Amino acid sequence: MDHLVAAPVLVPMMAGAAMILAGDRWRGAVVALGLLSTVLLVATAGWLLMLADAPQVQIYRLGDWPVTFGIVLVHDRVSALMLALVAVLGLSAFVFSLARWDRAGAHFHPLFQFQLMGLNGAFLTGDLFNLFVFFEVMLAASYGLALHGSGTARVRAGMHYIVVNLVASLLFLIGVSVVYGISGTLNLADLAARMRDVAAADRALLEAGLAVMGVAFLVKAAIWPLGFWLPATYAAATGPAAAILSILSKVGAYAVLRVWMLLFGGEGGDSAGFGGPVILAGGLLTIAFGSIAVLATQNLSRLAGASVLISSGTLLAAIGAGQVAVTGGALFYLASSVLALAALFLLIELVERGRDPGADVLAVTREIFGTGDEEDGADAPEAAGVAIPAIVAVLGLGFMACTLLLAGLPPLSGFLAKFAMLAPLLGPADASIAVSRWVLVTAFILSGLATLVAMVRVGIDAFWASPPATVPRVSLLELAPVGLLIGLSVALTVAAAPVMDYMQAAAASLHAPGAYLDGVLGGVRGARP
Repeated sequence: MDHLVAAPVLVPMMAGAAMILAGDRWRGAVVALGLLSTVLLVATAGWLLMLADAPQVQIYRLGDWPVTFGIVLVHDRVSALMLALVAVLGLSAFVFSLARWDRAGAHFHPLFQFQLMGLNGAFLTGDLFNLFVFFEVMLAASYGLALHGSGTARVRAGMHYIVVNLVASLLFLIGVSVVYGISGTLNLADLAARMRDVAAADRALLEAGLAVMGVAFLVKAAIWPLGFWLPATYAAATGPAAAILSILSKVGAYAVLRVWMLLFGGEGGDSAGFGGPVILAGGLLTIAFGSIAVLATQNLSRLAGASVLISSGTLLAAIGAGQVAVTGGALFYLASSVLALAALFLLIELVERGRDPGADVLAVTREIFGTGDEEDGADAPEAAGVAIPAIVAVLGLGFMACTLLLAGLPPLSGFLAKFAMLAPLLGPADASIAVSRWVLVTAFILSGLATLVAMVRVGIDAFWASPPATVPRVSLLELAPVGLLIGLSVALTVAAAPVMDYMQAAAASLHAPGAYLDGVLGGVRGARP
């Protein structure tokens, strides 16, 4: 049990290495190993999620080195939540890929495992340097997944994605170097303990280094105007690749949340609150840009990419609000939106399979210029109706569920998450509300309205006005992951009370990180691997 914390990193790492050795000659064994790895990750993440619902923080020291010198993995409520999301998305995307996409290019399975390894490591690591290492593992694998399946659009978008993230990685490394040069440590807990005692002459340089590093986090979180690369990249990626990539922007938001709360919270001394207004303003601008983007597009894949921008902006704005209750609602929103976005990317791949490539262009043409069919067919007999194939109806119901979740409409978990963020912002009835809170409330509501209008418009065209030219052939391997993701969203709705209690406890531990600092620097619990 002492080694369970390291399992989310070690299992995909060993599986990926074994897959590279096996090569293409043993495809059956590679697929079986990938399925075993993802199932083990789900089981491990579920167990860690149950263990995390306690005040204490679980520490794992690789090689039994002292915390301030060695690699340390830290398991608490927030990291356990992120591990669970990665495991569920990993299993869903992996099963979906077995229908056809894992054979569309080379080395899909090892890339997928290393992607899971990088994600899990980034959520577990307790120091900045290893956060950089896991970021690079995650990004290197994502480059291959973004380009998987070839195609001109995919290569063009993938190259933009690679260049932007390489620049962000350089900024990350520069920031880490400055922080280490000033503070003499990269362990997050140790750095947080030293923040109050930093000399006045060095504080500005330390804050500058952290700000440079924060820019790298915000690039990965796709904040405006640094997130221009995201919609095109996600729209061009294959369905399973886009589903697992949808959580990458949340890695940036997680890094901002973890580092900002530890270093610039109430114990940050003169640096307390540093960068908060920038995060809030950037989140609001990202929501606005994403809302305009969803309204401006008629393309299903780009619509999903723009929805990722709205979800990232919502998370960043909620973090910048600096309230425990709002952060708790934001964590609930994170879980709900990640599941909905992954399901949407998988659904879109199935829906577009039977559509005419020019259907979206024709839809825009009809909307702007009309078709003239109204006059030509004035004397034609009225149609009794259009038969909708069963599989198209199933896909339409799934799209409707994603619409409710992303727009924040009842009765699903998206509405509960939005309400959990809005209620503490409005406060008691007799209390005065700051202008910034009104702006935040307005942004949350209008972004939901924009998402609803855009998805209803595109959904009507895709499933009703311009139904698929041919009925798409969909296998159970492709429907089951979508059903799993939407079913988990329904489960979040049914179990909203205990889930919200967990999220609020996680938010409280972020805003008051005493248990985190004591667990890492004091009561270390770990064993030699």
